[in-house]
Amino acid sequence: MTIIPDYCLQHLNTLAIAAKAKFFVEVRDNDELSAALKFAREGQLPLLVLGGGSNIVLADDFPGLAIMVKHAGIELVDEDENFVYLQVGAGENWHNLVRYCLGFHYWGLENLSLIPGNVGAAPIQNIGAYGVELKDVFSELRAMEIQSRVVVNFEKDACEFAYRDSIFKNRFRDRYIITHVTLKLHKSPHNMIEYPALKQALATIPEADLTPQNISDAVCEIRSAKLPKPEDIPNAGSFFKNPIVSNEDFENLRQRYPTVVAYAAGAGHTKLAAAWLIEHAGLKGEQRGGASVHKQQALVLTNTQQGSGLDLLALAKYVQERVFEQYAVNLEMEPRVYP
Repeated sequence: MTIIPDYCLQHLNTLAIAAKAKFFVEVRDNDELSAALKFAREGQLPLLVLGGGSNIVLADDFPGLAIMVKHAGIELVDEDENFVYLQVGAGENWHNLVRYCLGFHYWGLENLSLIPGNVGAAPIQNIGAYGVELKDVFSELRAMEIQSRVVVNFEKDACEFAYRDSIFKNRFRDRYIITHVTLKLHKSPHNMIEYPALKQALATIPEADLTPQNISDAVCEIRSAKLPKPEDIPNAGSFFKNPIVSNEDFENLRQRYPTVVAYAAGAGHTKLAAAWLIEHAGLKGEQRGGASVHKQQALVLTNTQQGSGLDLLALAKYVQERVFEQYAVNLEMEPRVYP
């Protein structure tokens, strides 16, 4: 384990923001992670925990220790008649895991294909796409408490999963570092294709012939058409959450904007499509410094001109203000801002 001073993080965040960390280290197991945390504690350094770097905005240089969690491995730890249980290292790439599971006929992740980032970040925001969320396939996780450096297990209920949310984004924010995630996957296909765009993409395949691989392929095609690849255009994926409003507020909004795109979100609530709100507020192509709203997908903010984190945040604030002025709806940013 080598701790490197004055380390540029541009290649470790998908927005390609050229911020530096005062110190940087890669950790591949819990012993190295514990040593890194001890170093940070002795130096009274704040922590930046990195995975795939797809859900962060670096507003400035980071004045502490950036830890790249690289715990690897995919292990079958249990199975029964209907399910397999895979324990996966936090440093594994998420989409590579999806492809691994498809190859072994472990079903349940296909709707979550091509989501950027690493496995360790998935429970923090309860990643979700096309009708499936991580909580639907989650069993438990292991995490190291930062202060005590003790490893703790969290079962599903303890994680307090909600839409793009978990206990690790709220009450336990900055208290634990996830090292391993155990998933509960089906041995037989459980095809989930009710999400409108996915259902439409698969409409030509008879239901009896539909496979999880078909679903994964369709999801990859939809995502590739909608979302630019970070290696081509620096971005952090969907920059804003789809806002959830009361059914009453939705009906009032629909009276003014009959074509507004929305989905059911449980009793008494409706989820609005943030991309529709941004696009119909006339914000596609809007620019602040080196940052801009993507011209094809309004939910994506890009950093094509190698701008600063402050450019991104100024643009995000402007988008939020415009959407609220027009629709009286608050947009919440998906990525976390550092420092």
